[in-house]
Amino acid sequence: MSREYIDQGRTRQKQKTRERILSSAQGFLQQGRDFTLEEVAEQAGVSRATIYRYFPNSEILSAEAALDVNTESCESIYRYSKASNEQQTLLNIQDYFNRLALDNEPAFRKYLSVLLHTSELSENRGARRPKTLQLALEDSQLNLSKEDFQNLKNMASVLMGIEPIIVTKDVCGLDNNQSMKLLKWGFEMMLKGIISQNSNASK
Repeated sequence: MSREYIDQGRTRQKQKTRERILSSAQGFLQQGRDFTLEEVAEQAGVSRATIYRYFPNSEILSAEAALDVNTESCESIYRYSKASNEQQTLLNIQDYFNRLALDNEPAFRKYLSVLLHTSELSENRGARRPKTLQLALEDSQLNLSKEDFQNLKNMASVLMGIEPIIVTKDVCGLDNNQSMKLLKWGFEMMLKGIISQNSNASK
């Protein structure tokens, strides 16, 4: 979908049209069916010309529709993950995104495959991870420098989502449970190092 098209007037109406198109595409996906843009346009009640303004081909629409099914806001993810201490909160955020990746692995892999061959996808891939971590870190008691704050947010993002799942499974040969445990261990080690560093600096 063209972001420029969405931003040029009547944005609310265009967003509703986009949501209707995605919802119609999701109906086909839930039936396990491939579809053409023309079929989705008919189901959504829009013209063929209209749907092409939002999605240039059915593969991109399929990828975005698959990802859109389980989308939660960053604020909701943070509220769901919040625990009695910041370390557990951050681990809960990681657990959420890694389970989401495993639960939707075929769709996420397809999305990455499409992404490698196009610049037309409308959303910033993986943007919810750093945004959710930003909320958690801003609300934490960790006394981090600006540089450490950014480094922790970025490195934590690397340890969650479909990309590290692909590495642990395809490169390391781990199964789902082993992948989850390894990524959690890596995040725990990183957090322990940062907490220890902060503790020593405050003495």
